Amino acid sequence: MHDTTRFLNEAIELARANIGDGGRPFGAVVVRNGEVVATGVNEIHATHDPTAHAEMTAIRAASRKLGSPDLSGCAVYASGHPCPMCLAAMRLSGVTRVAYAYSNDDGAPFGLSSAAIYEDLAKPFADQSMAISYVPVRPEGRADLYEQWAKNRGGRR
Repeated sequence: MHDTTRFLNEAIELARANIGDGGRPFGAVVVRNGEVVATGVNEIHATHDPTAHAEMTAIRAASRKLGSPDLSGCAVYASGHPCPMCLAAMRLSGVTRVAYAYSNDDGAPFGLSSAAIYEDLAKPFADQSMAISYVPVRPEGRADLYEQWAKNRGGRR
């Protein structure tokens, strides 16, 4: 069996088991060099954390296991179409490849699509459903926040 199919099947089985535990039908597998680094399932039902998507829990577990937030060279295999939050987290962590088994179209009849969020995020800030504003507050008499961070890191970025 092709690796992509094998790892997607693993993500689907994690999702099936999560349904049995009262969760949503989402599972994810993080792989590096053909080896599973970590897995995750949607834990929103158990944690009440809206960010506890399968991909997020798998990324968190992989980062802990590898001792680094850098997941360069890793691939994520997800049972469902990753939402914008999950894709952003994958990009921020350096994940280089993503594959998913069920599309937003597959999930839409069941209320399991993030297509509307993608559509809203594609709009300029002023046109999105959430109010977003840049308010450049700089407390008087205090060092610039980013300059302080750079100084504390010895100028490293």
